[in-house]
Amino acid sequence: MTAHSDPLRFPPGFVWGAATAAYQVEGSPLADGAGPSIWHRFSHTPGRVRDGDTGDIACDHYRRYPEDIALMRSLGLQSYRFSIAWSRVLPEGRGRINQAGLDHYSRVVDALLAAGIAPNITLYHWDLPAALDDRGGWLNPDIADWFADYATLMFRTLGDRVPMWSTLNEPWVVADGGYMHGVLAPGHRSAFEAAIAAHHLLLAHGRGVQAFRASGARGQIGLVVNLEPKYPASHSPADLAATLRAEAYMNRQYLDPVFRGTHAEELAEVFGEAWPAPRPADQMALIREPIDWLGVNYYTRSVVRADESAWPQRASAVPQRGALHTETAWEVYPRGLTDTLTWVKNRYGQLPIYITENGSAFFDPPSAEVDPLPDPLRTQTLHKHLTAVHAAISAGVDVRGYYAWSLLDNLEWAHGYSKRFGLLHVDYATQRRTRKASALAYAAVIAANAL
Repeated sequence: MTAHSDPLRFPPGFVWGAATAAYQVEGSPLADGAGPSIWHRFSHTPGRVRDGDTGDIACDHYRRYPEDIALMRSLGLQSYRFSIAWSRVLPEGRGRINQAGLDHYSRVVDALLAAGIAPNITLYHWDLPAALDDRGGWLNPDIADWFADYATLMFRTLGDRVPMWSTLNEPWVVADGGYMHGVLAPGHRSAFEAAIAAHHLLLAHGRGVQAFRASGARGQIGLVVNLEPKYPASHSPADLAATLRAEAYMNRQYLDPVFRGTHAEELAEVFGEAWPAPRPADQMALIREPIDWLGVNYYTRSVVRADESAWPQRASAVPQRGALHTETAWEVYPRGLTDTLTWVKNRYGQLPIYITENGSAFFDPPSAEVDPLPDPLRTQTLHKHLTAVHAAISAGVDVRGYYAWSLLDNLEWAHGYSKRFGLLHVDYATQRRTRKASALAYAAVIAANAL
């Protein structure tokens, strides 16, 4: 609880949860008839992931989900946001169905419901089936239809029991990390490819929303984006212009088409000759299919200066000396979450928002000798960000829930197992789970619905 004389109370019905992603926690990527994904391929390519780490075992969540759901229940979690591994249910990405994969996710959903925890399913969290990547992946114009077929399968299988769905998680990261800079799967580096992938991701989102409406599934569907407020390093014209480019590239590139049916004008400057001619009106209308909620993932901010050497935005972040930074070198800046949420409301109107990811990586030992494991920096950071969420609600933003990233320490993509975000510590040698102090602090907030 806060030191305030009166607790900061959240609205009745506010949803408290935690989040994971399939490749980061499941392990057993090829078990029971599953096909490989681009992340299985990428992590098995020497030099791509720190220390040669892979998701072959990860947190063994594929087999240990009953234990993990029991831990969720003990913390009082009301919802669990997780993703489906596309290639686990469609090994070739399309066509042949792997019933064992569908049955697995059906069991997970049933176990969550039996524990009183609402499933919140992400259809795509970066792990494209490798077979589809062999056909061009997000560069193939047919991928929106492939995604819609996959989404329809999942809606028909689980749509009677799952109240919340999202089409994509962080499409900006998929295009920027996977196609612009090559640091994430599939590892390409081309502005031309990044522009194509970004558009196809948006088309897939729109087709996914259409598929949801047509399927008759219950519940609601949304989109999850990562947003990072951009503040100019100075009031010079160059820094102000660079800040607009950075904000357009990261924050408006996906939200403007979804909510306004337009593209941020600065993107043509960012992409240069790689920026395409205006998109057909029917495609922009598809992207603008109405959604029920928006998911916002927030971790840090950027203070931006002009930098002609920083491709493609010609803008770079100025390190903030004296500020607390996480193990991922991200500045801890809770006010940025309030600013981001109010920016969304002011630019796109009042809409239901969920904080679908928010967390911090700080050092934890490989093995936990005590329960709970002290993690004061993570605990403090969690509290400060929840206070920032409350401030946004007080300012009139319609925030409906909060999901901590992450339930478990896990494979942090190209960082491998070197960064720990979990509320629950995972000893990777034994797969033992141990509660951190931040988990108990979060449980107390959930129980009180207040800080």
